[in-house]
Amino acid sequence: MDTQKQVDKSVYEFFRYCGMDRWASYHHQLSEIIGVKPASVLEVGIGDGVVSSYLTRNTEIRYTSVDIADDVGADVVGSITALPFADKSFDIACAFEVLEHLPFEKLDTSLSELVRVAKKKVLISVPHFGPPLTFLLKLPFLPELKFAIKVPYPIQHFFNGQHYWELGKRGYSVQRLRNNLLKHFVIEKEYVPFENQYHHFFVLTPKV
Repeated sequence: MDTQKQVDKSVYEFFRYCGMDRWASYHHQLSEIIGVKPASVLEVGIGDGVVSSYLTRNTEIRYTSVDIADDVGADVVGSITALPFADKSFDIACAFEVLEHLPFEKLDTSLSELVRVAKKKVLISVPHFGPPLTFLLKLPFLPELKFAIKVPYPIQHFFNGQHYWELGKRGYSVQRLRNNLLKHFVIEKEYVPFENQYHHFFVLTPKV
């Protein structure tokens, strides 16, 4: 494997890792997966296991996980740059908050591997830096009004032991990532959840 474990399992301790914003992201991860109605799904980067636990306990989806770390309980130890699975092994391949843990120069290799193993969809999310401006209004008997934008603040990114890059920082525009994605996929949908302005989601269909 050409990548290495970056963090100890202790990073996933509840009060350190699971803020309300992350639970919002779990909701979006699960809703995007379940909405496709797949028979099988591969999750690259198991994290704290919330997604795997829900899918295996509450759905009929055949779930498989792979992670570079050997102490987080993944089904298979392996790297996203060389996934140890046959072509088109899964209906969906997911990599939520994973790609930023590799240098940007390895992005195309990682995307190629996700395309190779996925039949229907690839789902990803990546960090999107930038101070958000949000507005929420809830009045009785009326729908919620929500509004959010990111205030541009393109500071330079410095490797912190985990993230090699983040969207919104100098040199890592959303359009740069889109251009890389479009080499491999049709972008069906992208969004930043109102409840977690730090995670940018993409729903992707592999190009034939």
